[in-house]
Amino acid sequence: MASGFSLKDQLFNREKTRYLAGLFAASHAGFDPDRFEAEVMAELPALELKQRISLIAEVLSRHLPQDPEGMAAAILNALPPPLDPSLSDDDFGDFIFAPLGELVELRALETAPDLSLDVLAEITKRFSMEWAIRPYLVHWTDKTLARMEVWAEDENYHLRRLVSEGTRPRLPWGQAVPLALSQPLPLLDRLSGDPTRYVTRSVANHLNDISKKDPELVLTRLRQWQAEGVQSQSELDWITTHALRGLVKQGHSGAMEMLGYDPAAPVTAHLQLGPGPVRIGGALEFDCMLQGPSDAPVLVDYRLHFQRPGGKLSAKVFKLKQTRLKGGTARLSKRHPLKAGASTFTLVPGLHRLDLLVNGIERGSLTFDLLAQAE
Repeated sequence: MASGFSLKDQLFNREKTRYLAGLFAASHAGFDPDRFEAEVMAELPALELKQRISLIAEVLSRHLPQDPEGMAAAILNALPPPLDPSLSDDDFGDFIFAPLGELVELRALETAPDLSLDVLAEITKRFSMEWAIRPYLVHWTDKTLARMEVWAEDENYHLRRLVSEGTRPRLPWGQAVPLALSQPLPLLDRLSGDPTRYVTRSVANHLNDISKKDPELVLTRLRQWQAEGVQSQSELDWITTHALRGLVKQGHSGAMEMLGYDPAAPVTAHLQLGPGPVRIGGALEFDCMLQGPSDAPVLVDYRLHFQRPGGKLSAKVFKLKQTRLKGGTARLSKRHPLKAGASTFTLVPGLHRLDLLVNGIERGSLTFDLLAQAE
Protein backbone atom coordinates (compact mmCIF):
# COMPACT_ATOMS: atom_id res chain seq x y z
CA MET A 1 0.00 0.00 0.00
CA ALA A 2 1.43 3.36 -0.98
CA SER A 3 2.51 5.76 1.73
CA GLY A 4 -0.25 8.23 2.55
CA PHE A 5 -3.04 6.10 1.05
CA SER A 6 -6.38 6.66 2.80
CA LEU A 7 -9.20 4.17 2.20
CA LYS A 8 -11.78 6.45 3.80
CA ASP A 9 -10.76 9.31 1.49
CA GLN A 10 -10.88 7.05 -1.56
CA LEU A 11 -14.36 5.74 -0.74
CA PHE A 12 -16.01 8.86 0.71
CA ASN A 13 -14.96 12.25 -0.61
CA ARG A 14 -16.35 15.36 -2.27
CA GLU A 15 -16.53 13.75 -5.70
CA LYS A 16 -18.47 10.73 -4.41
CA THR A 17 -20.74 12.96 -2.33
CA ARG A 18 -21.49 15.10 -5.39
CA TYR A 19 -22.24 11.98 -7.44
CA LEU A 20 -24.77 10.79 -4.84
CA ALA A 21 -26.32 14.24 -4.62
CA GLY A 22 -26.73 14.31 -8.40
CA LEU A 23 -28.62 11.02 -8.40
CA PHE A 24 -31.15 12.31 -5.87
CA ALA A 25 -31.43 15.74 -7.48
CA ALA A 26 -32.28 14.14 -10.83
CA SER A 27 -34.98 11.90 -9.37
CA HIS A 28 -36.50 13.75 -6.42
CA ALA A 29 -38.06 17.20 -6.77
CA GLY A 30 -36.87 19.65 -4.15
CA PHE A 31 -33.59 17.91 -3.37
CA ASP A 32 -30.88 20.57 -3.09
CA PRO A 33 -27.59 18.94 -4.18
CA ASP A 34 -25.41 21.93 -3.28
CA ARG A 35 -26.79 22.18 0.22
CA PHE A 36 -26.48 18.41 0.72
CA GLU A 37 -22.86 18.46 -0.44
CA ALA A 38 -22.04 21.43 1.79
CA GLU A 39 -23.57 19.82 4.88
CA VAL A 40 -21.72 16.55 4.31
CA MET A 41 -18.35 18.13 3.53
CA ALA A 42 -18.52 20.41 6.57
CA GLU A 43 -17.99 17.35 8.78
CA LEU A 44 -16.75 14.50 6.60
CA PRO A 45 -12.94 15.19 6.50
CA ALA A 46 -12.59 14.81 10.29
CA LEU A 47 -14.42 11.46 10.44
CA GLU A 48 -13.31 7.85 10.15
CA LEU A 49 -14.75 5.51 7.53
CA LYS A 50 -17.79 4.12 9.36
CA GLN A 51 -18.55 7.55 10.80
CA ARG A 52 -18.65 8.92 7.26
CA ILE A 53 -21.28 6.35 6.33
CA SER A 54 -23.41 7.42 9.30
CA LEU A 55 -22.95 11.12 8.54
CA ILE A 56 -24.09 10.78 4.92
CA ALA A 57 -27.11 8.73 6.05
CA GLU A 58 -28.05 11.36 8.63
CA VAL A 59 -27.73 14.26 6.19
CA LEU A 60 -29.74 12.37 3.56
CA SER A 61 -32.49 11.78 6.10
CA ARG A 62 -32.91 15.54 6.48
CA HIS A 63 -33.23 16.04 2.72
CA LEU A 64 -35.69 13.24 1.90
CA PRO A 65 -39.38 12.68 2.73
CA GLN A 66 -39.98 11.90 6.38
CA ASP A 67 -42.45 9.05 5.90
CA PRO A 68 -41.07 5.56 5.13
CA GLU A 69 -43.01 5.25 1.88
CA GLY A 70 -41.78 8.59 0.57
CA MET A 71 -38.22 7.87 1.63
CA ALA A 72 -38.32 4.43 -0.02
CA ALA A 73 -39.61 5.89 -3.27
CA ALA A 74 -36.90 8.57 -3.24
CA ILE A 75 -34.16 5.99 -2.76
CA LEU A 76 -35.47 3.60 -5.39
CA ASN A 77 -35.90 6.37 -7.96
CA ALA A 78 -32.34 7.58 -7.36
CA LEU A 79 -30.63 4.23 -7.80
CA PRO A 80 -28.46 3.78 -10.90
CA PRO A 81 -28.80 0.62 -13.03
CA PRO A 82 -27.90 -2.65 -11.24
CA LEU A 83 -24.37 -4.00 -11.37
CA ASP A 84 -23.49 -5.98 -14.49
CA PRO A 85 -25.38 -9.31 -14.22
CA SER A 86 -23.01 -10.95 -16.69
CA LEU A 87 -20.12 -10.81 -14.22
CA SER A 88 -19.68 -13.53 -11.66
CA ASP A 89 -17.22 -12.32 -9.04
CA ASP A 90 -15.49 -9.37 -7.36
CA ASP A 91 -18.23 -6.86 -8.20
CA PHE A 92 -18.93 -5.49 -4.74
CA GLY A 93 -20.29 -2.17 -5.93
CA ASP A 94 -19.65 1.47 -4.96
CA PHE A 95 -19.28 2.20 -1.25
CA ILE A 96 -21.09 5.52 -1.66
CA PHE A 97 -24.33 3.51 -1.56
CA ALA A 98 -23.54 2.05 1.88
CA PRO A 99 -25.22 5.03 3.63
CA LEU A 100 -28.49 4.12 1.89
CA GLY A 101 -28.68 0.90 3.89
CA GLU A 102 -28.02 2.75 7.11
CA LEU A 103 -30.66 5.32 6.13
CA VAL A 104 -33.25 2.58 5.63
CA GLU A 105 -32.39 1.17 9.05
CA LEU A 106 -32.50 4.64 10.62
CA ARG A 107 -35.89 5.62 9.26
CA ALA A 108 -37.99 2.54 8.60
CA LEU A 109 -36.82 -0.41 10.69
CA GLU A 110 -39.51 -0.37 13.37
CA THR A 111 -42.46 0.92 11.35
CA ALA A 112 -42.07 -0.65 7.90
CA PRO A 113 -39.93 -3.81 7.93
CA ASP A 114 -41.44 -5.31 4.77
CA LEU A 115 -40.92 -2.12 2.81
CA SER A 116 -37.40 -1.83 4.20
CA LEU A 117 -36.52 -5.33 3.04
CA ASP A 118 -37.86 -4.49 -0.43
CA VAL A 119 -35.60 -1.45 -0.60
CA LEU A 120 -32.53 -3.29 0.71
CA ALA A 121 -33.09 -5.96 -1.94
CA GLU A 122 -32.82 -3.32 -4.65
CA ILE A 123 -29.86 -1.48 -3.11
CA THR A 124 -27.85 -4.70 -2.79
CA LYS A 125 -27.90 -5.00 -6.58
CA ARG A 126 -25.75 -1.84 -6.58
CA PHE A 127 -23.81 -2.32 -3.33
CA SER A 128 -23.85 -5.20 -0.87
CA MET A 129 -26.28 -4.69 2.02
CA GLU A 130 -24.64 -7.39 4.16
CA TRP A 131 -24.24 -4.99 7.10
CA ALA A 132 -27.59 -3.25 6.73
CA ILE A 133 -29.56 -6.51 6.72
CA ARG A 134 -28.27 -7.61 10.12
CA PRO A 135 -30.46 -5.31 12.27
CA TYR A 136 -33.46 -6.89 10.53
CA LEU A 137 -32.22 -10.34 11.56
CA VAL A 138 -32.08 -8.98 15.11
CA HIS A 139 -35.48 -7.26 15.24
CA TRP A 140 -37.42 -9.26 12.63
CA THR A 141 -35.67 -12.63 12.61
CA ASP A 142 -38.42 -14.86 11.21
CA LYS A 143 -39.64 -12.29 8.68
CA THR A 144 -36.12 -11.68 7.38
CA LEU A 145 -35.25 -15.38 7.16
CA ALA A 146 -38.49 -16.01 5.28
CA ARG A 147 -37.56 -13.28 2.82
CA MET A 148 -34.11 -14.82 2.44
CA GLU A 149 -35.67 -18.11 1.39
CA VAL A 150 -37.09 -16.24 -1.59
CA TRP A 151 -33.88 -14.33 -2.25
CA ALA A 152 -31.88 -17.57 -2.30
CA GLU A 153 -33.68 -18.44 -5.55
CA ASP A 154 -33.49 -14.97 -7.12
CA GLU A 155 -31.94 -14.61 -10.57
CA ASN A 156 -29.67 -11.79 -9.33
CA TYR A 157 -26.55 -13.26 -7.78
CA HIS A 158 -25.96 -10.22 -5.55
CA LEU A 159 -29.25 -10.93 -3.83
CA ARG A 160 -28.39 -14.62 -3.49
CA ARG A 161 -25.03 -13.71 -1.97
CA LEU A 162 -26.75 -11.43 0.57
CA VAL A 163 -28.47 -14.50 2.01
CA SER A 164 -25.17 -16.14 2.92
CA GLU A 165 -23.09 -13.06 3.67
CA GLY A 166 -25.76 -11.31 5.73
CA THR A 167 -26.21 -14.31 8.05
CA ARG A 168 -22.49 -15.02 8.62
CA PRO A 169 -21.72 -15.58 12.33
CA ARG A 170 -18.54 -13.47 12.23
CA LEU A 171 -19.11 -10.95 9.45
CA PRO A 172 -16.33 -8.31 9.56
CA TRP A 173 -17.78 -4.97 10.70
CA GLY A 174 -21.19 -6.62 11.15
CA GLN A 175 -23.21 -6.57 14.34
CA ALA A 176 -23.96 -9.89 16.03
CA VAL A 177 -27.15 -11.67 15.00
CA PRO A 178 -29.26 -13.98 17.23
CA LEU A 179 -29.00 -17.05 15.00
CA ALA A 180 -27.89 -20.51 16.03
CA LEU A 181 -24.97 -21.67 13.91
CA SER A 182 -27.19 -24.29 12.27
CA GLN A 183 -30.11 -21.93 11.56
CA PRO A 184 -28.91 -20.56 8.18
CA LEU A 185 -27.68 -23.96 6.96
CA PRO A 186 -30.86 -24.77 4.97
CA LEU A 187 -30.25 -21.52 3.08
CA LEU A 188 -26.62 -22.47 2.48
CA ASP A 189 -27.82 -25.85 1.19
CA ARG A 190 -29.63 -24.01 -1.61
CA LEU A 191 -26.63 -21.83 -2.35
CA SER A 192 -24.04 -24.62 -2.24
CA GLY A 193 -24.81 -25.44 -5.88
CA ASP A 194 -24.76 -21.82 -7.06
CA PRO A 195 -23.06 -21.26 -10.42
CA THR A 196 -21.49 -17.96 -9.31
CA ARG A 197 -18.15 -17.83 -7.47
CA TYR A 198 -19.17 -14.60 -5.71
CA VAL A 199 -21.91 -16.62 -3.99
CA THR A 200 -19.93 -19.80 -3.33
CA ARG A 201 -17.07 -17.77 -1.84
CA SER A 202 -19.55 -16.31 0.65
CA VAL A 203 -20.86 -19.80 1.44
CA ALA A 204 -17.30 -20.99 2.09
CA ASN A 205 -16.56 -17.97 4.27
CA HIS A 206 -19.76 -18.63 6.20
CA LEU A 207 -18.69 -22.22 6.85
CA ASN A 208 -15.25 -21.02 7.90
CA ASP A 209 -16.94 -18.77 10.47
CA ILE A 210 -18.94 -21.72 11.81
CA SER A 211 -15.81 -23.88 12.00
CA LYS A 212 -14.38 -21.62 14.69
CA LYS A 213 -17.12 -22.81 17.05
CA ASP A 214 -18.34 -26.15 15.64
CA PRO A 215 -15.92 -27.91 13.25
CA GLU A 216 -17.97 -31.09 13.04
CA LEU A 217 -21.06 -29.19 11.89
CA VAL A 218 -19.05 -27.90 8.92
CA LEU A 219 -17.49 -31.25 8.08
CA THR A 220 -20.89 -32.95 8.21
CA ARG A 221 -22.41 -30.38 5.85
CA LEU A 222 -19.58 -30.67 3.37
CA ARG A 223 -19.97 -34.46 3.35
CA GLN A 224 -23.69 -33.99 2.70
CA TRP A 225 -23.05 -31.68 -0.25
CA GLN A 226 -20.51 -34.14 -1.62
CA ALA A 227 -23.10 -36.93 -1.46
CA GLU A 228 -25.84 -34.80 -3.05
CA GLY A 229 -23.71 -33.80 -6.03
CA VAL A 230 -25.55 -30.53 -6.68
CA GLN A 231 -22.29 -28.67 -7.36
CA SER A 232 -19.56 -29.47 -9.87
CA GLN A 233 -16.74 -31.43 -8.29
CA SER A 234 -14.13 -28.78 -9.03
CA GLU A 235 -16.20 -26.01 -7.46
CA LEU A 236 -17.13 -28.12 -4.45
CA ASP A 237 -13.45 -28.91 -3.97
CA TRP A 238 -12.76 -25.16 -4.01
CA ILE A 239 -15.57 -24.49 -1.51
CA THR A 240 -14.27 -27.24 0.75
CA THR A 241 -10.69 -25.99 0.71
CA HIS A 242 -11.76 -22.40 1.36
CA ALA A 243 -14.22 -23.37 4.09
CA LEU A 244 -11.65 -25.47 5.94
CA ARG A 245 -8.76 -23.03 5.78
CA GLY A 246 -9.11 -22.03 9.43
CA LEU A 247 -9.22 -25.64 10.59
CA VAL A 248 -6.23 -26.47 8.40
CA LYS A 249 -4.21 -23.74 10.11
CA GLN A 250 -5.14 -25.35 13.42
CA GLY A 251 -4.03 -28.76 12.15
CA HIS A 252 -7.53 -30.21 12.58
CA SER A 253 -7.28 -33.89 11.67
CA GLY A 254 -10.81 -34.17 10.28
CA ALA A 255 -10.26 -31.21 7.95
CA MET A 256 -6.93 -32.63 6.81
CA GLU A 257 -8.48 -36.00 6.04
CA MET A 258 -11.37 -34.42 4.12
CA LEU A 259 -8.82 -32.63 1.93
CA GLY A 260 -6.95 -35.86 1.30
CA TYR A 261 -4.02 -35.45 3.70
CA ASP A 262 -3.20 -38.16 6.24
CA PRO A 263 -2.09 -36.69 9.59
CA ALA A 264 -0.76 -40.13 10.57
CA ALA A 265 1.45 -40.52 7.48
CA PRO A 266 5.00 -41.47 8.59
CA VAL A 267 6.72 -38.34 7.31
CA THR A 268 9.99 -37.06 8.73
CA ALA A 269 11.43 -33.61 8.21
CA HIS A 270 14.91 -32.15 8.43
CA LEU A 271 14.67 -28.38 8.97
CA GLN A 272 17.61 -26.03 8.48
CA LEU A 273 18.07 -22.26 8.66
CA GLY A 274 19.82 -20.33 5.93
CA PRO A 275 23.25 -18.85 6.51
CA GLY A 276 23.86 -15.60 8.34
CA PRO A 277 22.07 -13.75 11.14
CA VAL A 278 18.31 -13.14 11.09
CA ARG A 279 17.49 -9.44 11.48
CA ILE A 280 14.45 -7.22 11.59
CA GLY A 281 14.26 -5.62 8.16
CA GLY A 282 15.74 -8.71 6.55
CA ALA A 283 14.29 -12.17 6.08
CA LEU A 284 14.16 -15.61 7.66
CA GLU A 285 15.44 -18.19 5.19
CA PHE A 286 15.02 -21.90 5.72
CA ASP A 287 14.74 -25.15 3.83
CA CYS A 288 13.50 -28.60 4.72
CA MET A 289 13.83 -32.13 3.40
CA LEU A 290 10.74 -34.33 3.76
CA GLN A 291 10.84 -38.10 3.57
CA GLY A 292 7.94 -40.53 3.67
CA PRO A 293 5.76 -42.87 1.59
CA SER A 294 6.29 -42.48 -2.13
CA ASP A 295 3.81 -40.10 -3.80
CA ALA A 296 2.10 -39.30 -0.47
CA PRO A 297 0.21 -35.98 -0.62
CA VAL A 298 1.47 -33.45 1.91
CA LEU A 299 0.21 -30.06 3.01
CA VAL A 300 3.13 -28.17 4.52
CA ASP A 301 2.76 -25.05 6.67
CA TYR A 302 5.13 -23.32 9.01
CA ARG A 303 4.43 -21.66 12.33
CA LEU A 304 6.42 -18.75 13.69
CA HIS A 305 6.41 -17.96 17.40
CA PHE A 306 7.08 -14.23 17.67
CA GLN A 307 8.39 -12.47 20.75
CA ARG A 308 5.98 -9.93 22.16
CA PRO A 309 6.67 -7.10 24.58
CA GLY A 310 6.79 -8.58 28.07
CA GLY A 311 8.38 -11.85 27.03
CA LYS A 312 5.35 -13.77 25.78
CA LEU A 313 5.26 -15.59 22.44
CA SER A 314 2.60 -15.13 19.76
CA ALA A 315 2.22 -17.88 17.14
CA LYS A 316 1.09 -17.42 13.54
CA VAL A 317 0.74 -20.08 10.83
CA PHE A 318 1.79 -19.46 7.21
CA LYS A 319 1.28 -21.51 4.05
CA LEU A 320 4.30 -23.21 2.49
CA LYS A 321 3.39 -25.90 -0.07
CA GLN A 322 0.90 -28.53 -1.16
CA THR A 323 2.78 -31.27 -2.99
CA ARG A 324 3.55 -34.98 -3.16
CA LEU A 325 6.57 -36.91 -1.99
CA LYS A 326 7.75 -37.95 -5.43
CA GLY A 327 10.07 -40.88 -4.90
CA GLY A 328 9.42 -40.50 -1.18
CA THR A 329 11.10 -37.08 -0.80
CA ALA A 330 10.48 -33.38 -1.28
CA ARG A 331 12.76 -30.42 -0.68
CA LEU A 332 11.17 -27.06 0.09
CA SER A 333 12.64 -23.61 0.69
CA LYS A 334 11.22 -20.36 1.96
CA ARG A 335 12.26 -16.76 2.41
CA HIS A 336 9.99 -15.05 4.95
CA PRO A 337 10.36 -11.23 5.01
CA LEU A 338 10.71 -9.64 8.46
CA LYS A 339 9.49 -6.15 7.71
CA ALA A 340 10.45 -3.38 10.10
CA GLY A 341 7.86 -0.82 11.16
CA ALA A 342 4.77 -2.69 9.93
CA SER A 343 1.58 -1.01 11.10
CA THR A 344 -0.19 -4.28 11.94
CA PHE A 345 2.56 -6.21 13.74
CA THR A 346 5.71 -4.94 15.43
CA LEU A 347 8.70 -7.27 15.48
CA VAL A 348 10.63 -7.52 18.74
CA PRO A 349 14.23 -8.78 18.97
CA GLY A 350 14.79 -11.99 20.91
CA LEU A 351 14.49 -15.74 20.75
CA HIS A 352 11.92 -16.98 18.21
CA ARG A 353 10.79 -20.44 17.15
CA LEU A 354 10.03 -21.99 13.78
CA ASP A 355 7.84 -25.12 13.51
CA LEU A 356 7.27 -27.15 10.38
CA LEU A 357 3.78 -28.64 10.08
CA VAL A 358 3.07 -31.54 7.74
CA ASN A 359 -0.60 -32.53 7.36
CA GLY A 360 -1.29 -30.59 10.54
CA ILE A 361 1.35 -32.36 12.64
CA GLU A 362 4.55 -30.71 13.85
CA ARG A 363 7.43 -32.57 12.19
CA GLY A 364 10.34 -30.26 12.93
CA SER A 365 11.23 -27.28 15.07
CA LEU A 366 14.16 -24.98 15.74
CA THR A 367 14.85 -21.67 17.46
CA PHE A 368 16.61 -18.59 16.17
CA ASP A 369 17.62 -15.26 17.60
CA LEU A 370 16.00 -12.34 15.84
CA LEU A 371 18.39 -9.39 15.95
CA ALA A 372 17.54 -5.70 15.92
CA GLN A 373 17.52 -3.90 12.61
CA ALA A 374 20.96 -2.99 11.38
CA GLU A 375 21.91 0.69 11.75
